[in-house]
Amino acid sequence: MSQFFKTWKQDLPAGLVVFLVAVPLCLGIALASEAPVFSGLIAGIMGGVIVGFFSGSSVGVSGPAAGLAAIVATSIHDLGSFELFLAAVVIAGLIQIILGLVRLGIISAFFPNAVIKGMLAAIGLLIIFKQLPPCYWLRCRV
Repeated sequence: MSQFFKTWKQDLPAGLVVFLVAVPLCLGIALASEAPVFSGLIAGIMGGVIVGFFSGSSVGVSGPAAGLAAIVATSIHDLGSFELFLAAVVIAGLIQIILGLVRLGIISAFFPNAVIKGMLAAIGLLIIFKQLPPCYWLRCRV
């Protein structure tokens, strides 16, 4: 536990800066995910300040993942409420903690790299296509 408090004077301001830089993105992703906007602030605090404090890494940036906005929105819609979605996230987090404690990270080797790269490529394409004006897709004349 002493390792957490050894560098807290550097970790706290660094995490605060990460949080402040990520606030607009956190709010935008919460809005795009159809989640309460306040949850974006909570996610920013967790990702910036809390994760930075407990990570133990000398270099690290954490923050919102825009690619998950569609997954979050679909999950909230499928589960029926934001509260059920939060319960599912807590259960998934507990499962990850348990798998980490029993050293079962090797399970990740069973997921093909092509699947991960395909998901990341799809997110990149979505970001690129969202930058094009609607008239590009509708072939309208401006």
